[in-house]
Amino acid sequence: MRRRVLVAECKQEVSTFNPNLSRIEDFGVRRGNQILDYHRTIRNEIGGALSVLESDPRIDLVPTYSAFFITSGGTLAQSDWKILSKDFLEGIRQGFASGPIDGIYFCMHGAMCSEQELDPEGYLLEETRKIVGERIPLVVSLDLHGIATRRMFQHADAIVAYHTYPHVDFYQTGARAARLLIDVIDQKVRPVTARVFIPALVRGDELITETGLFGQCIKMAQQAESEPPGLSAGVFIGNPFTDVPELGSYSFVTTNDEPELASQLALEIAERFWEHHERMQVPLISLEQMQQKMSQIGKRQQLGLTGTVALVDAADATSSGASGDSNAILKALLECGYTGRSLIPIVDRPAVESAFAAGIGKEIQVTLGGTLDPGRFEPMELRCRIRHLSDGSFRSESFGEAWDSGPTAVLESSGITLVVGSRGVNLYDRSYFYANGQNPKRFDAVVVKSPHCQPHMYAAWCSEMLLIDAPGSSSANVRGLGHQRCQRPIFPLEPIKDYRPTVEIFRR
Repeated sequence: MRRRVLVAECKQEVSTFNPNLSRIEDFGVRRGNQILDYHRTIRNEIGGALSVLESDPRIDLVPTYSAFFITSGGTLAQSDWKILSKDFLEGIRQGFASGPIDGIYFCMHGAMCSEQELDPEGYLLEETRKIVGERIPLVVSLDLHGIATRRMFQHADAIVAYHTYPHVDFYQTGARAARLLIDVIDQKVRPVTARVFIPALVRGDELITETGLFGQCIKMAQQAESEPPGLSAGVFIGNPFTDVPELGSYSFVTTNDEPELASQLALEIAERFWEHHERMQVPLISLEQMQQKMSQIGKRQQLGLTGTVALVDAADATSSGASGDSNAILKALLECGYTGRSLIPIVDRPAVESAFAAGIGKEIQVTLGGTLDPGRFEPMELRCRIRHLSDGSFRSESFGEAWDSGPTAVLESSGITLVVGSRGVNLYDRSYFYANGQNPKRFDAVVVKSPHCQPHMYAAWCSEMLLIDAPGSSSANVRGLGHQRCQRPIFPLEPIKDYRPTVEIFRR
């Protein structure tokens, strides 16, 4: 018997502390067979799901609509959210009208937010149910940085989350979701899910699943998922910069019609997480401390005694929703007189336009920084030579995704090389630098605007990684961001003396 499976995607991660609104232009949109043609070549969630679904001779795919963020950013403008949600749901209607649907796979992130809709993924799931009804199996894959809202669990038969941070299991997550969906369609399983709220916003090296304490929780989840009657399990640590009512951390376990076991396992994971939550913070150094260290490091570098230093500016991580236009570390390096060769990414469309107007080889005076987040970053003037210009289109080093920083310029000023994009692009690998002719290994210092990259990207070969407490809308110093919507009390915004985890059960 043939099975028709509908496939759709809507993914974005935002920082609500970024004052610059996201727009529909920040998404790569594909429809129909474009979705399949693209994702068959990419090792992401849909690519993994397709590897399973297309290998089942009974299944016919019904691709509808895909909106994937080219970059994370600020809150999605309400007018653009209306366009995106309307198009997404229209795709569902058309797919549903084209013939009987036996199952649905949604690829989502979990940390979206528009100006008025604070749970976009939950809204899309709820509205999808109004179109297709309550009985069609629906499985969703989510980033473990998603906010696992009640509405998401109410309208999905099951949720499957990443198990790794830094994320290397996109493809595997999609495959897990597809296998589970097939089992639900075939009525081999009846999912029931237990969710436990954990009042914590966490960051830091202890979240690295291969080496950190968080990895203990993930191993427990993987064990729960891998043994019958386990179907899916994980821990959502949320995106601390998406300030919405249900922001926080959550453990969840889905079993085959065993709510008591799901509850027991979800509670055990939550309790293990809480045991270590205070250590899941980042030891940051101030800009002033960074300047002192770089003055000392610079002397050692001149003697050939140390290699490249990574200056980690996670506060301006575009993959976490920040604006990308921070010049804080650039200013600090200039002020302390550091003379090593430095490689720095920054978003500044006007500077790029000036570079394109002048042309390669020309020298120009530009202002850099503060074009998107002027409340945090004051524009600074710098005289630069234009070394390289590009259209900003390239493939990611990590998974082969199509990324686009818009028109992009490489500017040099003394020992500083700036890769300047017209819009933010994910920086959790080195592809942005490579695409613009820059090899980070050839520099004495490189600014890394990401909280964590795979070790081989930087940590494995850099002589030192300095974690900087710079300003920015994705700062690990979350106490200073100004949360207004999330449930309180929550660590580390307030101390929590008595945590008593409780379970919510979801069954369709």
